[in-house]
Amino acid sequence: MSSTHDADAKKLAELGYKQEFDRKWSGFNNFAISFSIISILSGCFTTFGQAWNNGGPVAIALGWPLVATFVTLVGLSMAELVSAMPTAGGIYYWSLKLGKPIHGWITGWLNLMGLIAVTAGVDFGLALFAQNAAAQYWKWFNPTNLKQTFLMFVIILLLHVLINVYGAKLIHQFQGVNVWWHVVGVATIILIFIFYPTHHASASWVFSHHINNGGFGTGNGKFWWYIFPLGFLLSQYTLTGFDASAHVSEETGGASTEAAKGIWKSIVYSGVAGWIMLLAMLFSIVGPQADAISKGGGSSGAVIVTVLGLGIWAKLVFIISCVGQFLCGMSCVTAGSRMLFAFSRDKAVPGSGWFSKLDGNRNPSNAAIGLATAALVITLPALYAPKGVPGYPVAFFAVTSITVIGLFTAFAIPIYLRWRMGDKFVQGEWNLGKHWKWIAPLAVLEVAIVSIYFILPATPTAIPFRKGFSLVSFNYTPVAVIVILGGALIWWFAGAKNHFKGPIRTIDQK
Repeated sequence: MSSTHDADAKKLAELGYKQEFDRKWSGFNNFAISFSIISILSGCFTTFGQAWNNGGPVAIALGWPLVATFVTLVGLSMAELVSAMPTAGGIYYWSLKLGKPIHGWITGWLNLMGLIAVTAGVDFGLALFAQNAAAQYWKWFNPTNLKQTFLMFVIILLLHVLINVYGAKLIHQFQGVNVWWHVVGVATIILIFIFYPTHHASASWVFSHHINNGGFGTGNGKFWWYIFPLGFLLSQYTLTGFDASAHVSEETGGASTEAAKGIWKSIVYSGVAGWIMLLAMLFSIVGPQADAISKGGGSSGAVIVTVLGLGIWAKLVFIISCVGQFLCGMSCVTAGSRMLFAFSRDKAVPGSGWFSKLDGNRNPSNAAIGLATAALVITLPALYAPKGVPGYPVAFFAVTSITVIGLFTAFAIPIYLRWRMGDKFVQGEWNLGKHWKWIAPLAVLEVAIVSIYFILPATPTAIPFRKGFSLVSFNYTPVAVIVILGGALIWWFAGAKNHFKGPIRTIDQK
C-alpha cells in the first residue's frame, strides 16, 4: 500500500471505518464519475422540453447560468465537507457528525431517495430519447407506446446493474471513457449546430423570447415569478449527482483533496460546456422552426430533427447523446449503490445486512440490485399518460423533480449544520477559508426556493380539485416525497431513534 493510501486508511479509521474497498480510483476517476452523472448529454437533452415549454429560449439562455452559479455554491460547500470527512456515506455522515442522529437519518433518506430517482430519471429519459430518435428511422418504434418505452427502460436498467455487478473491476476505467466521450461528443454537437444551419437566430431572440406552452396565463408578472422558474428544472436537474465524488471517496487515493476537487470541477466544467451547447442549439433555430419544435413537444429531439433534418448529422447527434446517457446511467447505479451500502452499514435501511455485503470483487452488488429495483418502482406511473400526446410523460418530470428535491435538500442539511457550527468546524486540506460565511447561506436559500417550485403543477390540468383536473397530468413529486420522508420519520419515532445513534465503528470489528 502506498503512503497516500496509508494516510487515506488512517483518515478513514479516525472517522470510525476500516478500509473495505480497494483504493483504485485516481483523482481523475473521482472527478469523472461526478462529471458523468451530471452528464450534459443526458440532462440537457432529456429535460430540454421542460424549459422550452416553460419559458422558452430565455429560460434556457438565462436560466442555465443563473442556476449553475448557485449550484456551484452548493458544490463548494460540499467540497469543504468531503475534504474534512471523506466517507462513502458522505452526505448523511456529515449531518450525523455536525448535528444529531435525526439529522443524519433524514439526510440519508433524502439522499437515498434522490439517488434512486436520478437513476430512474436518467435511464427512463434515455429510453424516451432513444425511442423518439429511433422512431424517426424505423416504424417499429412508437413514442406514444408507453409499454414499449417502459420495456426499453427495464432493459437499460438491467444492463446497468449487470455492468456494475460483473464489470466491477472496470467501472473506474469506464469513467475515463465517459469523460472523453462527453468532451469530444459535446464539442462535436456544438460544431454541428454552429456550422450546419445556413441561418442563425439573433441574440435578442435567444436571450429574450418567451414561450408558454403550459396553459397558464402570464398576467401580473406570472411569467417571471411562476413560469420562468419552472424551466429551471433543466439546469438544476442536469447539474446534480456531483455527490458521487463523496460516495466513492473510500475508493479514491488522496481523497481529502481529490474528492473535493472532483465535486467543484465537475460542476464548473459541466456548467460552462452545457451553456455553450444549449446556446448553439438555440441560435440554430430560426423563423417558423420554433413553432414546429413546440408542436413536437418542445423536446431536444424535435430541435434536432427540425434544424438538422434526418441526415447523417442528426444521426450523429442522436448517437452521441444516447451513448453519453447510457454511460451516465451506469455511473448513477455505481454512486447510488455505494451510498446504499454505507447507509446500510450503519443499520439505517430495511435489509441492511444484505445491502451492506460486498461480493468477491469487494463490490456492493446487492446494493446495486436494490437501488435499481427501487428506481423501477417509482417510475411505474410512467405507464399511464395521455395517449397520442407528443413529448415526455409527466411521470418523467416528476422523477426528475424528486431527484432535485431529494439530493439538494440532503445537501442543504449538512451545509446548514456546518454554517451553524461556524469556526468550531475543523476544516480539511481543501477548504473555503472564511468564505463559508456567505457561501453556505446562499446555497441553502437556493435549495429552498427550487424545492418549492418543483412540487408545483406545470399545467392547469395538474391542479387537484380544479375543473379539468387530470390524474395523468399530476406532478406526483410531493406525494412521493411525503411517502418516503414521512415513512422514514414514522420509523424513526417508532423505534429507529433507539438504535440509530450514529456511525457504527467498523474499525473496532474484526
